[in-house]
Amino acid sequence: MKKEGYYSSGQFAALAGVSVRTIRFYDKLGILKPSLLTGNNARFYTDSDLVRLQQILLLKYLGFSLEEIRELTVDDQDPAYLLNQLDLQQRLVEDRIEQMQVVRSAISDTAGMIREGEGVDWSKLLDLIHLTGMENALAVQYKTASNLSARIRLHALYSVNKQGWFPWLYSLGALREGMRVLELGCGSGSLWIENMTKIPAKVKITLSDISDGMIRDARRGISLADERFEYSVFDCSSIPFPDETFDLVYANHVLFYVDDPSKACREAARVLKKGGRFICSTYGQDHMIQISRLVSEFDQRIVLSANRLYDRFGLENGRDILSPHFGTVQLEKYEDRLLVDSAGPLIEYIISCHGNQNQYILDRYKEFRAFVRSRTDKGFEITKSAGAFIAVKD
Repeated sequence: MKKEGYYSSGQFAALAGVSVRTIRFYDKLGILKPSLLTGNNARFYTDSDLVRLQQILLLKYLGFSLEEIRELTVDDQDPAYLLNQLDLQQRLVEDRIEQMQVVRSAISDTAGMIREGEGVDWSKLLDLIHLTGMENALAVQYKTASNLSARIRLHALYSVNKQGWFPWLYSLGALREGMRVLELGCGSGSLWIENMTKIPAKVKITLSDISDGMIRDARRGISLADERFEYSVFDCSSIPFPDETFDLVYANHVLFYVDDPSKACREAARVLKKGGRFICSTYGQDHMIQISRLVSEFDQRIVLSANRLYDRFGLENGRDILSPHFGTVQLEKYEDRLLVDSAGPLIEYIISCHGNQNQYILDRYKEFRAFVRSRTDKGFEITKSAGAFIAVKD
């Protein structure tokens, strides 16, 4: 039976160039559900489903497992969400291209050495083996970037404070000509990308992250030709710079992820010049608490974060952690809240959390979407409790 605006399973499979068996298998796994299921169990798909299938096939091609794909894709037809996901996929493909170029170079170098009679450099062969097993790193990077994007998007769309988090955080640094700056855990470089026109011409900014993928994202977002920036991969608990190197150090929502926040603070103090400032942002215990209550109302088993990050380094205890390493510590709060009137970005944020939510939401996604829509249609207010400590080295 023909349905206006819908494709049958056979039509959909033919359009996508896959088998009907594949479509049914993805349906069974909960990766790609039909948009319409009739009383006689006939399945029908839409153009939006085709976009989702494109995402699934690309991730599969790039080496992701079906379980990873299930957690990385959401059955949502919001055009803004789909556009955001396509942007992430493009960055993922660019990462894959860069990595394969490195593999090609390693193969060429090894073959050249053998042709020249230099023998086999076993260390290079081991490097090549490691390079060809990079799919897991890509999966982690894509998931990290997707989660970060979901968080930023929710705040960007619905924050009441129109100054914006990154412009506010940047303003605390009061950058001047000649300063040397370090950011710990730079992520995709948003702090600098959003403030590019304000950055002085003669400064040196080192962006660091524990993730190679995040550094690649930051490089792409900021022009490679911009000589004010340099990039480094390291753990902020062990900063590879001499004492008193920097005038200013930023750590934006980083310290609560570190195994030992006090050690990272000590390292930040060590690399700062006397009078230098360490600006480190974090959350308070009431931050976005309405979201946790919302998902608990849907299913009491859901916990959005297995760890209460603000207990590690938060607005309530950050001063005590910083004080042993700095002369003065001042807290600046960012006054803001969210007014959400659309379910899509909020669901995307919830799916991105570090807890067990996907275990209980993905199999009931349409039910969950309807539940969230019922709460957001008339506006859903979310409390924000966030700020930054400014710690000054004696």
